[in-house]
Amino acid sequence: MSDRIALGVLTRVFPPELVDEVVVGCGRLEQRSRLLPARVVVFFVLAMCLFSGQGYEEVARLLTQGLERVRRWEKPWRVPTTAAIGRARRRLGPEPLKVLFARV
Repeated sequence: MSDRIALGVLTRVFPPELVDEVVVGCGRLEQRSRLLPARVVVFFVLAMCLFSGQGYEEVARLLTQGLERVRRWEKPWRVPTTAAIGRARRRLGPEPLKVLFARV
């Protein structure tokens, strides 16, 4: 139950449209289709704060399950490896999160 509430709060405080706008504005929009698009990585980093006691893969699982429940995630997805998540976070970098927090 707490994961559903937490993820619902994330999408209300940080609307996906705003996240997309920030990602594009920071030049972090992906050039090809990826398992971890920039929008998902932003929500993943935010979810890591909510589920700080969990590992990367568990946070990713909780995030996508929560987003499915609030109808923000519709396609089939497999949980990426810890290494893939780390690479996605490096690609994103800190700038989009800084801008997002300043905007909110």
